[in-house]
Amino acid sequence: MIYRYLYPLFSRKRFYASVVLFGFLAYTYDTIEVRLTDETMLRKLAENAFAYVPKVTHFRQWGREMRYVQVGDASKPLILFIHGAPASSSFWMDMLSDSTLLSQAKLMAVDRPGYGYSGYGDPETSVKKQAALIAGILQEKRALHQQIIVHGSSYGGTVAARLAMDYPELVDGLLLQSASLKPGAETTYWISYPTHHWSLRNFIPGSIRTANAEKLSHKAELEKMVPLWPRIRSKVILLQGIDDTLIFPENAPFAAKNLVNAASVSLTLVPGSKHDLLWTQTDLLKSSLLKLIQITKK
Repeated sequence: MIYRYLYPLFSRKRFYASVVLFGFLAYTYDTIEVRLTDETMLRKLAENAFAYVPKVTHFRQWGREMRYVQVGDASKPLILFIHGAPASSSFWMDMLSDSTLLSQAKLMAVDRPGYGYSGYGDPETSVKKQAALIAGILQEKRALHQQIIVHGSSYGGTVAARLAMDYPELVDGLLLQSASLKPGAETTYWISYPTHHWSLRNFIPGSIRTANAEKLSHKAELEKMVPLWPRIRSKVILLQGIDDTLIFPENAPFAAKNLVNAASVSLTLVPGSKHDLLWTQTDLLKSSLLKLIQITKK
């Protein structure tokens, strides 16, 4: 049954070899880069230009544990970073320690459900529930911050958009970067199907297992969001690599067209960029966040 997911000319021998190679690479990536312990994050983030003391918090809601990290001055606007897949809050370490951003805002990053230390390997495919879990964190922060900016990357952009739809009172500015927003407008690699099968699922790292479950539910979850776009009232910046072959460039214009009640919408399709804006367009991302801080001042 599992072979129905394979290309017609893909041999069984090559399939097994590919699965073994994929598992090895995924395990290596998973253990080395995908998540950092509380102690490691605190040590790394403590080395900031302002000597801010970082804090890691484990937040429980609806039987799920959510971990988030924060650093900076509580009297400043809050920027929340939401990662894609597979990743964790450690995905944002460079942004969290950036002196320019720290001079203007308090910075926070969350482990989405199933990643990092938020129930690692136990996916939550409902974008609505993911947004609700993050909203539970932001509701505690709203009293401290008049401005809350949310930056969602890739599938984190999906969750960020749903957060702004369901909890518009919590989001003043929204940066959707390389975000999966239009149903079906993305690549699903063939390996996601066999590795999501019950016979292989438990043999792959938790972050990959979670990413597979999310990936195979993307279209259905995005279709649920289509009628909800008018709920977003914040100021929005959309950034998309024009050569992105993972999350297709049409995602950003789709969102721009449907953001009919947003306070403002800015769309930039970046020439020569793929699904790599965090590494190739860092200055653009930072300037976009700083712009959102300026234009959302109350």
